[in-house]
Order: sequence, then C-alpha cells, then structure tokens
Amino acid sequence: MKKIVGVLSFILVLTSCQEQQKIAFVDNSKVVNEFQKKVDFEKKFQTKVDKFNKKADSLDKAIQMEAQLFQTKAAKMSQKNAEAEYQTLVQKKQMQDYQLKSEEQSLQAEGQKQIDTLIKEVKAFVKDYGKKNGYTYILGANDAGSVMYGAESSDITDLIIEALNAESKKDE
Repeated sequence: MKKIVGVLSFILVLTSCQEQQKIAFVDNSKVVNEFQKKVDFEKKFQTKVDKFNKKADSLDKAIQMEAQLFQTKAAKMSQKNAEAEYQTLVQKKQMQDYQLKSEEQSLQAEGQKQIDTLIKEVKAFVKDYGKKNGYTYILGANDAGSVMYGAESSDITDLIIEALNAESKKDE
C-alpha cells in the first residue's frame, strides 16, 4: 500500500511539473530592420545626410577656390602680406572643419537617439506581445548567439514584424 501511495505521489508530482511553457524566439536584427518606422526614419535621415554632404562639399570647393586664387595672387604680394593672407585662409579652413565636425557629430547623435528609441519601442512591443499571447519566454536571436538553434516553428520573427508594423500604422 505504501508503495502504491508513493508511486501515485511521484506520478502526481511529475504531472504537476509538466506544465507546458510557451517559448519562442525572434531574430532581433530582422525585426528592427524591417520595422517600417525604422525604414521610414532611415529614408528621412539619409536625406539629411545627403544635404549635409552637399554642404560640406560646397564649403570645401569654396575653400579650394580661395586657395587657388591666393596662389595666383601670392606671387605678386609681399611675403608678409602673403603669410598674413595664408594664415587667414588656414584659420578659415580650420573653423569650417570644426563647424562641419560639430554638425556631423550632432547628426550622428540624432540618428543614434532615434534608433535607440525605435529599439526600445520594439522591445516593449515584443514584451507586450508575449504577455497577450501567453508566452513564457520570447528569446532574441542575434549574431552573438543568444539562440544557437531554434526550431522553425518557434521562430515568430515574421509574426512580430507584421504585428509591430500593423500596430505602428494604427498609431499614425
């Protein structure tokens, strides 16, 4: 009798521990890269980058033209005047480089801030998606190897992308 109770107790413990956990994974980079808000942001941001590059090229060409003009005038100038004008030209170039570097850093910071915001939005969405759909875990697959292998049936990347983009369109 004790053996039967023991076996039944053991079986009861095993079955109670057998609660199924719903686990899936997503390809982090694919979700972020196919998030329509990110795609749209990159298009707009590329326009800003192109505008900045045109401005930088234009300023560079202007300085080059001034330098060429200086070279033709320098032969007719006194050495003292030529050195003074040369120093002015060098300072102008340095100020221009400093301004462009500052604008470039500002542009990069703006881009990184926006990407970080989009990544936070994706993480929050996946967390909410997991709660609403009864997942115990949604793992992130990335190049670092946090998910070394996952059955294709557990890959919900495309579902997440579809739902994320649909949710994003509702917010607009």
